[in-house]
Amino acid sequence: MIIDTANRWFAIVNPVAGKKKGLLDWPQISKLLRDNKIPFDFAFTEKKFHAIELAVEAINNGYKKIVVVGGDGTIHEVVNGIYIQNKVPQPDITIAVIAVGTGNNWIRMFGIPRKYTEAIKAIVDGYTFLQDVGVVSFYKSNFPHKRYMANVAGIGFDAYVNKKYNRLKDEGKRGQWLYLWSTLKSDLRYKSTNVKIFIDGHETVNEKVYSAAIGIGKYNGGGMLQNPDAIANDGLFDMTVIRKLSTIRVLSNFKALYNGLIYKAPEVSLHRGKNIKIESDPEIAIEVDGEALGYSPFEFDILEKGVKVIVTEKFINNII
Repeated sequence: MIIDTANRWFAIVNPVAGKKKGLLDWPQISKLLRDNKIPFDFAFTEKKFHAIELAVEAINNGYKKIVVVGGDGTIHEVVNGIYIQNKVPQPDITIAVIAVGTGNNWIRMFGIPRKYTEAIKAIVDGYTFLQDVGVVSFYKSNFPHKRYMANVAGIGFDAYVNKKYNRLKDEGKRGQWLYLWSTLKSDLRYKSTNVKIFIDGHETVNEKVYSAAIGIGKYNGGGMLQNPDAIANDGLFDMTVIRKLSTIRVLSNFKALYNGLIYKAPEVSLHRGKNIKIESDPEIAIEVDGEALGYSPFEFDILEKGVKVIVTEKFINNII
């Protein structure tokens, strides 16, 4: 029997996401998909980067609709798989997300509920949005690399915290407090770095920088609102730069990372552009969509309306 894959969803399930919720909750999620008459096939990821391979394989087999059952890292891998394959134009692929991760920053931007029944209702309703995608160039082991970005990248302190956070997760530690603990612990050790930033060919920053978030989306770091004004389809990166700060200043302004008032601090500035180049001395690390990748120098390029995603009716109504 020939399966009409073009009209079926392919679910990529990360079984270890969110304290193994991907595995434990899959029977419930798959039943809800069937109950809602959503035709689908599925596969579990078995290793890091496996979601990239599964996305490429699914598209080569004719699927044009992918359900991500995982967290931000799984979304990141699926978007990279979509851009590695060359059989189907990338904006013709649709991604839906049923979040089972810990941070779940990407879904916050688009108002995708964490409740499974509501996330699946969004799939049934079928509202879509073409979001921008970022191309990030960086170095690892002195060799240039490239990765695609679905949400937010962090450099400097952000990447330093992310590394500690992922190390704690690898040790089996879990909980909403984990990113906050990693942030507070890192603040006592991290030092600002000399950084030059060029936006669309113009030097914009040349001083000591504590941290920077370069975003298509608004949220990163387990709900931090570091790019509160970001618009995911405007063809521009929002870059929030935090200049050199003392530990006391970081702690006293900590709430601003979550309440959308980050630009009220005099050390913080907002910049926008299609191309961003960053140099540093010494080199600094980068994380993209919560994944630690490599080191400076960095370059970011925007791909306008690069991938189609399922969103809620409320999100669509808010942007009209």
